[in-house]
Formats: sequence, structure tokens, C-alpha cells
Amino acid sequence: MLSETDFIANSISSDIYQGIFTWSAPSNIALVKYWGKKQDQIPANPSISFTLNNCKTITKLGFSKRHFDKLSENNSTFSFDLLFEGKPKEEFKPKIQKFFERIEKYCPYLKNYHFTIDTQNTFPHSSGIASSASGMAALAMNIMSLEKELNPEMSADFFYKKASFLARLGSGSACRSIKGAVVAWGEHQEIKESSNLFGVAFSPELHSVFHNYQDTILLVDKGEKQVSSTVGHDLMHNHPFAEQRFLQAPQNLSKLKLVLENGNLDEFIKIVESEALTLHAMMMTSMPYFILMKPNTLEILNKIWKYRNETKIPVCFTLDAGANVHVLYPEQYKNETLQFIKDELVGYCQNGQYICDEIGFGSQLILEN
Repeated sequence: MLSETDFIANSISSDIYQGIFTWSAPSNIALVKYWGKKQDQIPANPSISFTLNNCKTITKLGFSKRHFDKLSENNSTFSFDLLFEGKPKEEFKPKIQKFFERIEKYCPYLKNYHFTIDTQNTFPHSSGIASSASGMAALAMNIMSLEKELNPEMSADFFYKKASFLARLGSGSACRSIKGAVVAWGEHQEIKESSNLFGVAFSPELHSVFHNYQDTILLVDKGEKQVSSTVGHDLMHNHPFAEQRFLQAPQNLSKLKLVLENGNLDEFIKIVESEALTLHAMMMTSMPYFILMKPNTLEILNKIWKYRNETKIPVCFTLDAGANVHVLYPEQYKNETLQFIKDELVGYCQNGQYICDEIGFGSQLILEN
């Protein structure tokens, strides 16, 4: 079992003066939710997610060795420029600065380089889709590509585990966007090699019904949330139902593990929808309490229940920490489900916007021509 100290890059066996890497990393949507965390981005309960395919961040990392003048300059600061869609984005820099500060212990070479971070999303900015997970995952992959150049003997297994470990320190759920179609994060006795420090790909055979599983994301409200996820996580510390929730999540993960293997969609629907509503129940019963769902969110949920009851098509929903609805369904029902969405659900979306996505496979290195 790897510990935090195993991720400290103690020795550099090679050197590199400049270069560019580009990685894409996807968003993910949790099926069993993580809500509440301990110090250093450690989850209060295990979670498991579908990796998405189309909603992703693409980040190019340029780097060059810094030359220090002993009289006028020292290497006590991080040096980086941040571009979003090719243009400087100063308001994003504090988050990257904080990320570098958190990971410096494990990547002590960072201050030796000046970085140019150029990032973009394949989904609309301010769409209500969280970009912190995909963004931090893509940046972590680029940093690990640099570290791989500095330590060429690094194994592929360690490369991906440390990338997930670093991504987690930027945004907890980012550790689930590194590798795998289905990724578990948090210690669980039935998940092989599971860890609080990084995400692990679901290792049993995924039932064929979940291959190319569809996720149509209904953009109900694209405004900024009135309560951030960070604040929401913190409110679990004194939550009256926290203890019960932290017992419930691993039990639901055990049930879902079986479902992912046997393809029982009735059970899948019960677990996933219950988890989504439990997440929001935790928000509504914290102190202070808050509601991130909108009236149109509830209208959509009721429409999905009605449609499923009438047609027996196994379409269900999950929710993120916001108003948007992820509509989940097997690929074989894609045509009729999309027609249902267009006919009955799009009217509840802001500006009629929705995004068609499906289960993906994690981060990818983009090779420059």
C-alpha cells in the first residue's frame, strides 16, 4: 500500500531544460457521492464515478529551466503564466498557486521551471459543469510527464497513481478523472487497491450494458452556485446526519459494485437516484442549510420518473452539487431517450442547452504534429 511519502520525488536521475506536453482530462460524474472531507483532501467516505468522454479540459504545459541570479533573484517562488483559451486569465492564478503550494512537497523540482499553462474546455465556460476536476487532472498529467522525463525509470503504474494523487490535492474529485471508465476513490474493503490518496480503476469486468453508457447533461442553471462545494463539504463536520451518511455510502458502494458486474439496471437506478437525492438532502439539512436544486430540476426528475414508469425504459438521473441533471441510460435506448429529452425536458434547460456525453476512459496524451 502506497503512503504519502512514497510520492515524494527525492532523486532526479535526468535533466530537461525545456519542452511542451499536452493532455486532455475528462469530467466525471459520481454515482456514489463523496460529500465531506478531512484534512489534505482526504474523503470522509468512498465514492465511485463514471468517467465522461466529451466534457473535458485540454491543457498545454510549456516549461523552461529558470536561471537564477544570486544577487537579484531566488527560487523561492513559483513562476507561471496562465492562459485560458489562449488569453491571460489572472483570476485563475491563485488557484494554481495554491495547487503548486500543496504539491511542492511531492514535486520539489517545480520552482526550477517557468511554466506556461494554456487550458481550454470542450464544454461551454460557466455552463454549470464543474471544470475543477478535469482541469486539475489535466494539469497533474502534464506535471507527471515532466517528472517522467526527470525520472525515466518510473513505472506506468506509479505515473498514473501519482498523477491521481496530485490531482486530488487540487480538487478532490479530480483524482477520478485520470484513468478508467469507472473509478473508485476512498478506502473500501471490497475494492482492490482502493485508497484515500488516489483513485483506482474499477477492476472487475464491467457488465456489457454499461459499455458506452450514455449521459445527457441538462443545463438547468448555468449561474454560479450560491454555496461552493468547498463550503458544502466543510458543513459536514458538524452535520446531524453525517455519521449515518458515512456508513451509508460504503454500503451503497458494495451494492453498486455487484450491479456493475451483473448489469441489474433496476438496482442501478435505485442506488444512483437515491445517492443523488441523499447528496442534496445533506445540503438541505446542514447548518446553515441551502438548496442548489431549482424548480426546473424537480420538474425534470418527475418527468423522468413518469417516462420510466410508462415505457419501462431504464433511464434514470443523477445530480451534481448544483441544479443540473445527468440523464443516464444504456446506449441501446439512445434514440428514444434523446427524443424524450427533446420533446419533454429541453424546455426546462437554460436557453434549451444540453450536452450529449457517454462513458469515457480517462486522460489522454495529445501528440503535437
